Amino acid sequence: MLENTFINRVLHKTLWAVLLPACMLWSAAVASRQPDVLRPTPKIASELPAQWQGRALRPLALSEVEQRFARNFPGTLSRMTDGRQVLVLRSINQPTRMLHPAIDCYQGLGYRIAAQQLELDSERRLWRCFEALQPGGGQRLRVCERIVDAGGQGFTDTSAWYWAAIMGQSPGPWQAITVARPL
Repeated sequence: MLENTFINRVLHKTLWAVLLPACMLWSAAVASRQPDVLRPTPKIASELPAQWQGRALRPLALSEVEQRFARNFPGTLSRMTDGRQVLVLRSINQPTRMLHPAIDCYQGLGYRIAAQQLELDSERRLWRCFEALQPGGGQRLRVCERIVDAGGQGFTDTSAWYWAAIMGQSPGPWQAITVARPL
């Protein structure tokens, strides 16, 4: 019995002695393949669209909270409307955890979330959509969002986008699009 315990300890320590350097080498190899991904890039203003779904867009002012957020965001943030819905565009210059799902923003503002689902639009692009219900029976919104990389690949999950960007599987810059319309 004592001999088995000793052998198990030796095997366990040997296994860790082999696996730990292997993990370190793998991490270094991944990091060396994509050195540009983590390099900070200057903020660049992206060209804003003049229309959305055939309707003319006009810019909206950012709130004080949005302005504070935008100062540290690795990209740009803009809000626009076509008169019936609000479009939030975020251009992202580097992978960041500051890009989070719209559902988190609405929940943080006290909205109740319902009817979450993935939807295809008329151009067969996939969007993550949900209903946001303002507390006290106020405003009801239909909110849809997606992230698109420089190669045209779309993401409906922020975490999946982040890891694809970090691992060099999604080229930047990226654009996050959120559309909110009253119901």
